Amino acid sequence: MESCITVLGERDIVLGFRLLGIQHTIIAEGKDLLKKFLEIFENPTCNIIIVSENVKNMLDKRTLRNVEISSKPLVVFIPLPGVKEEETIEEMAKRILGIDIGNV
Repeated sequence: MESCITVLGERDIVLGFRLLGIQHTIIAEGKDLLKKFLEIFENPTCNIIIVSENVKNMLDKRTLRNVEISSKPLVVFIPLPGVKEEETIEEMAKRILGIDIGNV
């Protein structure tokens, strides 16, 4: 079974990941970004979605909760360059893995 890592978001985010060799990338903004994210989230072959943090603000509470607890695909929200990161690595690990690495 084929699996993939997909990067989705604004040009600044996507181009950096293309340079790293990630092949599945989509540049999108606004409502188109949300629509494409939801399509990819439902795709069973996608294991990891790296997406602009702007999507988080566009999701309704129920969908956001489903995204946050999902392990397949695993969704990683990336802030735009120059924007303060809202979630720390420790908070992300606790949310995704259910373990507190801050006290290790």
